[in-house]
Amino acid sequence: MIRVLLADDQPLIRSGFRALLELEDDIEVVAEAGDGAAAVELARRHRPDVALVDIQMPVVDGIEATRRIAADPLLAGVHVVILTNYGLDEYVLDALRAGAAGFLVKDVMPEDLLHAVRVAARGDALLAPSITRRLIARYVQEADRPRGPRPAAGLEELTNREREAVALVAQGLSNDEIAERMAISPLTAKTHVNRAMAKLGARDRAQLVVFAYESGLVSPRHAR
Repeated sequence: MIRVLLADDQPLIRSGFRALLELEDDIEVVAEAGDGAAAVELARRHRPDVALVDIQMPVVDGIEATRRIAADPLLAGVHVVILTNYGLDEYVLDALRAGAAGFLVKDVMPEDLLHAVRVAARGDALLAPSITRRLIARYVQEADRPRGPRPAAGLEELTNREREAVALVAQGLSNDEIAERMAISPLTAKTHVNRAMAKLGARDRAQLVVFAYESGLVSPRHAR
């Protein structure tokens, strides 16, 4: 059973998502929160597999709530999926940096919502190639702004094959696609990705994407 926490300040949104999710035999909504602080508290109390978290909420916003959940070792099994009205808006990259596994637009089709919850519960990132390209475009825009150098801590710990796998993750490739590109088995590709995540302290593939661009492992100019 996949246990889900809903966090949104609009009761209608929460009730609609609950009604849809609870039609499924393998999904259970264990709690609802109307603000980010309550979402963090309920995550600690119920330990859901997936937390669907709105970005713009009172008391504590969705990004800070995500950051608090990701920083709590006891909540390592909670996969946060950010809900947004606008697709890739200005907050999504910050949410991914904070530890979100991915994001969904609130007008998502029902079947896509159910698929996303199951994908997140497995620990996979909700970063399809098309969304990754948009993420890169946002990164390129931000890269043009003045900023200090970002450390590449952990990059030297990766083997060459692990670096290659992370670079392909950053392009939005699945394990099967990475395996084909690297001429290895899907299991070996998954092993490279998982070892890279462990070495970098990344919660999921979404954070590998952010790391790849912030460390310079992948150039945004070459990925557009």
